[in-house]
Amino acid sequence: MSIDLRARPQILFFFALFVGTSYFIADKLALQGPDMVAWKGFGVGLLALWAARHADGVEGWAIAIILATGAGGDVLLETQGLIVGAVAFLIGHLLAIALYARGRWRRGWRVVAGSAAGVSALGYLLTGAPGVAIYAAALGGMAGAASLGRFGRWPIVGAWLFITSDVLLFARGGLLADTILPDLLIWPTYFAGQALIAWGVVSTLVAEEAG
Repeated sequence: MSIDLRARPQILFFFALFVGTSYFIADKLALQGPDMVAWKGFGVGLLALWAARHADGVEGWAIAIILATGAGGDVLLETQGLIVGAVAFLIGHLLAIALYARGRWRRGWRVVAGSAAGVSALGYLLTGAPGVAIYAAALGGMAGAASLGRFGRWPIVGAWLFITSDVLLFARGGLLADTILPDLLIWPTYFAGQALIAWGVVSTLVAEEAG
């Protein structure tokens, strides 16, 4: 595949950004109902579709599936509850670790393990919940694997924005319970993180495939 992301308008990608941004506005306006659940999942779902359109190999389809698990998690959090939604995200994080660290385990496993341990400890300290610690370990491992640089700088920034979003979520019921920061920042940091991950991984794969 010889698509140059810089040379062709990426309408679907930017439409995904519009959907994700507009969902945040609608949520702050306290709109409710089934349409809001679909709207929430549609933004990252479009990123997954955009990635799938550019997929030309195992890694291309892997990032599309990873993004799809995020979209599924967004919807399942609203329809099936925290545990089911978190499991969808956890699966995505484990797949992402395998993708981002592919070929770099020998020199990178300490980074992955250290990030997993650090974020897991932080999640437990903020919530006191062992389940959160398990989920946070996968989250931290994902960011550590992204930090190995296989796909450039944007997925690194995106992965740590994803962590920022979830740390705010962990702290919303405790440390930051009396502030508006979680409500203002959880969705923007999450969605921006997903968008940067998608752009960085897909653009790197496209460039590699174009030779």
